[in-house]
Amino acid sequence: MTDLYAVLGNPIAQSQSPYIHSEFAKQTQQNMSYQTILAPVDQFEETLRTFIKKGAKGANITAPFKEQAYALCDELSELAQLAGAVNTLTFTEDGKIYGDNTDGVGLVNDLETQFGPLKDKHVLLIGAGGAARGCILPILQHHVAQLVICNRTHEKAQQLQTLFCDYGNFFAKPIEEIQSPFDLVINSTSAGLSGQLISLPSVIIDETTDCYDMTYSQHTTVFNQWAKDQNAHQTADGLGMLVGQAAKSFNLWRGVTPDTDPVMEKLRQSLAQKVSS
Repeated sequence: MTDLYAVLGNPIAQSQSPYIHSEFAKQTQQNMSYQTILAPVDQFEETLRTFIKKGAKGANITAPFKEQAYALCDELSELAQLAGAVNTLTFTEDGKIYGDNTDGVGLVNDLETQFGPLKDKHVLLIGAGGAARGCILPILQHHVAQLVICNRTHEKAQQLQTLFCDYGNFFAKPIEEIQSPFDLVINSTSAGLSGQLISLPSVIIDETTDCYDMTYSQHTTVFNQWAKDQNAHQTADGLGMLVGQAAKSFNLWRGVTPDTDPVMEKLRQSLAQKVSS
């Protein structure tokens, strides 16, 4: 019998998750199907419950439902509890919903693949929304020298500092008070998708700084182009984070860890073809 999985979101047509998980399933010989489900904004819970009744084993959750999914869980991982949001649900035999957040694991794995170990690095995280919140603990767990967070609304960054300050050297700073470069700068905002970017001081980057944008595109992202204009050392986008968080979800569900490299390569080729066509 084929095990059922899906990703729920709104919009959802753009999701690469069905392709990624079908590739993982082929690679690891798993008997499963994975689909997209467009959930009406005001009917997320009903849509999810209907899917569970079909005998589903698990689901990924994407915008704008990660907080709603969190509220429906019977049990949560520590990462999910601190993130206040879930992207991975597992449905147990006794009808319980277990929630986890694999975004942070996907991020730090890709950061270390792209730029080397995080240990002892001075890291700046831009943005204080759900994407940032889900990644703070995994970054701190990799023993960075410090993690500074800045946000257009400073109060939101301060709230996260209060929540996570016991887990490592983590604090919030107003953007205008940042006066020196970092080893690594991470953009967690989605502002670049609309061609906009919050005003950032060029002093945060020098020729040794690596820059990472959690969003991805067939073109260089707005943030990464800005970083290159400041002579950043290296830049990377969030495609590796996307595939990495999917691999962690897949492992939670199926008990095997897929190889992400061939899937990344195929996705990059697909994005490049869109540019050239």
